[in-house]
Amino acid sequence: MKGLAYTLLLVLISFSSMAQKLEQKLQRQIEQEIKGFRGEIGVYVKHLKSGKEVRIQADTVFPTASLVKVPLLVGIFHQIHDGKYNLDQEFIYDAKRVYGGSGLMQFYKDSAKTDLSTMISLMLTYSDNVTSLWIQELAGGGIQVNQLMDHYGLKDTKVNSRTEGRAKIWEKYGWGQTTPKEMATLFTLIREGKIINKEQSVKMYRYLKNQYYNERSLSSLPPTVNTISKTGSVNQARGEVVLVNAPHGDIVFCILTKNNEDQSWTPLNEAEELTRRIAKLIWNFYEPTYKW
Repeated sequence: MKGLAYTLLLVLISFSSMAQKLEQKLQRQIEQEIKGFRGEIGVYVKHLKSGKEVRIQADTVFPTASLVKVPLLVGIFHQIHDGKYNLDQEFIYDAKRVYGGSGLMQFYKDSAKTDLSTMISLMLTYSDNVTSLWIQELAGGGIQVNQLMDHYGLKDTKVNSRTEGRAKIWEKYGWGQTTPKEMATLFTLIREGKIINKEQSVKMYRYLKNQYYNERSLSSLPPTVNTISKTGSVNQARGEVVLVNAPHGDIVFCILTKNNEDQSWTPLNEAEELTRRIAKLIWNFYEPTYKW
């Protein structure tokens, strides 16, 4: 009985600690906002200064879609840090690399010159699929990137596509998988200079600032406040991760969806509109007096 009582005490302490960390008012606001969403949604929010969080299916695995390009960024920077490549290094584009979907490199002429810095910029800013697959190769492939995610404690953040042993899970989640908390944590590690070192983290941070697809969460935030972000989209899933350098302390949040009924590709897509509303709730909660 003593053992059982001790276990129950630990559980109560754990629940109490989690309750203290919850931003309960914002949690309730977001829970109310997502009612009726025709799909599955996960939300994680953290105010880095206070440590307060919102957790809604925060540890549930979702498809990354193009959010997988953030782990690929980490992978290629590890290769740069190890001296295998440098940002100015020249590469020759081969038209055989053409891959549909988003991005600009698919329109390059065969044998056109490029460099690694341009490839990283295209991957993140325009979510370029050709450069992303190329960078996945240069980063050592999915297995090596996944090992890095394990190293940083992100056990559910994985590359599935073109990765040995992950064909079955690729059928379920697509190119990659993550959780709202883990993807937000990856952004936080970059912000805090903990991916490789401060110098490399700062470089990654600068690349993540230039988001072309700014019509979701970013459209609900002041244009005068710095952000880093990445969106991801496939028919049945939409997602976004954002870190805001807000006046009263940095805010990181990740909103992921899956099994969406609305699979349209318009600004009125249900998941995208919901993402905008959640981002506005988050901003107004932490910065209610900011005028823009």
